[in-house]
Amino acid sequence: MKDRLALLLAAFWWGSLTTIGFLVVPMLFAKLGNPAVAGNFAGQLFEAQSWVAIGCGLILLIHFRSKADERMDAATMTSIGLVLGALLLALLQQYAVAPRILARDNLKLWHALGSGMYVVQWVCTLVLLWRMGARPGR
Repeated sequence: MKDRLALLLAAFWWGSLTTIGFLVVPMLFAKLGNPAVAGNFAGQLFEAQSWVAIGCGLILLIHFRSKADERMDAATMTSIGLVLGALLLALLQQYAVAPRILARDNLKLWHALGSGMYVVQWVCTLVLLWRMGARPGR
């Protein structure tokens, strides 16, 4: 039961990253017509996404840590590494990159860096979800 709930949590994390980053934010810029307004909304959505990532990441860390207490294997260690990597990227985006984007400090550089970090976080959660969804023995 705990494994299924953890799988749902990983799916929620990846799905929220996918929906906000690859659907909602591009639609904001396409439909609102004003990049400043769209950027403001996008920043608020990315901040909310960071809190989703922090919540999901911490709960998944607790889950995998309890599994590591039972049996420390390579799959559990890999999962912990993926969660830590994605969680670190979310924290860096929120507290290191986003303030520089809001301040319009070298906007092109920080936006590119933030976008790259978002994609890497998305890949980490995708790999985590894929590994968690795999059935043992297949």
